[in-house]
Amino acid sequence: MIVRIMGEGQLTLADGRLTELNKLDDELLAEMENGDGPGFRATLQALLDKVRELGEPVPDDSLEPSDLILPSPDATLEDVRELLSDDGLIPGGS
Repeated sequence: MIVRIMGEGQLTLADGRLTELNKLDDELLAEMENGDGPGFRATLQALLDKVRELGEPVPDDSLEPSDLILPSPDATLEDVRELLSDDGLIPGGS
């Protein structure tokens, strides 16, 4: 799976790793629903850090379509709301 972090680039992530990210995605969704700005910011950073930790960078000259697009680290609650699906940012969440 190719994951894009907006403003940073793409990473290759094994599909099996998505389950590790779903907990953070669920937390992020709850914080957004509750309007918890500081919690949202911390969880978004943790989610992006985990993607960077688990993923392998895709070369800049590679033209691979992204399977999943995540917001940039400085995204606002409103920015992220626009990216959300019913499952949150990561498909398959609860």
